Amino acid sequence: MKSLRTRSGPFAEQPYYEPHEIDRICNEELRAVELYPSAPEPIRIERFIEKRFRLAVVYDDLPPGVLGYTSVGRKGVESVVVSRTLCDDGTAVAERRVNTTLAHEAGHGLLHGHLFMLEEPPASLFGAGSSAEQGRILCRDDAVAVGSTGSVKRYDGRWWEFQANQAIGGLLLPKQLVERSVSRFLIARGGLAQTVLPDDQREAAVRHVAHTFDVNPVVARIRLEGMYSGQKTRQMML
Repeated sequence: MKSLRTRSGPFAEQPYYEPHEIDRICNEELRAVELYPSAPEPIRIERFIEKRFRLAVVYDDLPPGVLGYTSVGRKGVESVVVSRTLCDDGTAVAERRVNTTLAHEAGHGLLHGHLFMLEEPPASLFGAGSSAEQGRILCRDDAVAVGSTGSVKRYDGRWWEFQANQAIGGLLLPKQLVERSVSRFLIARGGLAQTVLPDDQREAAVRHVAHTFDVNPVVARIRLEGMYSGQKTRQMML
């Protein structure tokens, strides 16, 4: 991880992570709390937050458009709060969206918690002119990768949200487990026998990954495009 000078956001420096670094961090963190499965299956993301940060997720009434927030202090993550309305209807789609939001919030804790351990931490990540309490990283509906309509969000300069979105894949869809899961859809192509996911198998692979890891199809699609067609994902997220 490198740090870059930045004029965007509340920090003087921006931590820069390569995609493989975020995958490695998520992989190591899941293993450290013994929640990395031995075979492809859903990740217990709420349990991960409980064990990794030693706190219980709080479901509370939040303002419209706010999915949740992570509160961070000098000693690390102090609370993870998710909007109660996300799980009100009790459907599988809603429950999966809760897990996506939890993974996004956990990503903030893993990738950005150290930024709040400075002598003079930023007031918040709510944005300029906000009345947010100090140390909260607020996530609105337009911040998490997948919106309420199932659409893919576009990166608008909030690098901290982009990085937390990348952690969604690393935590809910660990790369090695996804590779094992979709192995039957892959083919070797070219002189170097590069493994690729052919276009005519892509949607079947998306459905399979979504079912295997209990995520919504759009989350599976983003992950597979990042693994087997990286340029497409960059265009979608930027």
